[in-house]
Amino acid sequence: MTLGLVAPVRDGMSTGGRPPSQFALNPTGRVVIAADLGASHSTIAITDLAGSILRESREQLDIALGPEHVLSHMRDSAARLLELAGRDLADVIAVGIGLPGPVEFTTGRPSNPPIMPGWNGFDVPEWVHHHLHVPVHVENDVNIMAIGERALFFPEVDDVIFVKVATGIGAGIISGGRLQRGAQGTAGDIGHVRVERGAGTACPCGNMGCLEAIASGPAIAASLRGLGLDATSGSDVLDLVRQGNTLAIQAVRQAGRDIGEVLTTCISFINPSVIVIGGSMARAGEHLLAGVREVVYTRSTPLATEHLSIVQSQAGSNAAVIGAATLSIQHALSPEGIDSMIAA
Repeated sequence: MTLGLVAPVRDGMSTGGRPPSQFALNPTGRVVIAADLGASHSTIAITDLAGSILRESREQLDIALGPEHVLSHMRDSAARLLELAGRDLADVIAVGIGLPGPVEFTTGRPSNPPIMPGWNGFDVPEWVHHHLHVPVHVENDVNIMAIGERALFFPEVDDVIFVKVATGIGAGIISGGRLQRGAQGTAGDIGHVRVERGAGTACPCGNMGCLEAIASGPAIAASLRGLGLDATSGSDVLDLVRQGNTLAIQAVRQAGRDIGEVLTTCISFINPSVIVIGGSMARAGEHLLAGVREVVYTRSTPLATEHLSIVQSQAGSNAAVIGAATLSIQHALSPEGIDSMIAA
């Protein structure tokens, strides 16, 4: 109660004596800073302890500008949002951050991230803690998207794969109700699985034929440029799809088939109940999902797909910040987290 985490809510039913007092989590007692730092964007949010977004800002920001520049931007944006929400830093219980690359979860340090020059091994939690003086939790962006989507829409489902299709392609895997990170935090890195149609296509990772090299937003745009269309980014592809351009629709559906090819193998290993397709390219809607479903339902065994749902993300662009908030709240309200707050 002193920490503001618990508050009286009402008196219970009397059984003959004085009515018993009832207490519950006070969702507005403290707040969390949640940050989704993508390859080219920054989404910062302030949430309450129920994960509800109180204030939010979205801006274009290049992750390649380096950790100190990007994290300073995050800190300053969070300070503005706290002021707008009528809160201050003393109300912040934790910070959650999603990064677009592999993260060593035990330390919160990026591990050889391919699109994040200057970030490898950088102590993100220490830098943020030094400036904000609260616990900091750092995770790969697609992992926190998986956490956020499940928390909001599939809380009773224990086996979920969240696939992010954007500048890159990755998957967050929840199996048996637990997020699977792998030994070095690279579990779910499906963007660099070789696919048949990609043979001979170079990938920025240095290999040939990766899924990301033919089915990501930039890759689809490149294929359309080869057909004479004006497309330089995933956003241009989405614009063409909305305009009903047949070539763009066919290209997006083919990308869905390529993603489905990799997911078919994932289904054999993990046997999920739900596959969620998210990321910016998921805004192509049923065109992308149709390609995924076409291959998955054709090539996977009937037993594995009997109750399998393949759906578009319902959390949309908020999946990552909600996941970052959820991750931080879970740690902050754990017995160890509460003990640390009391000691502080």
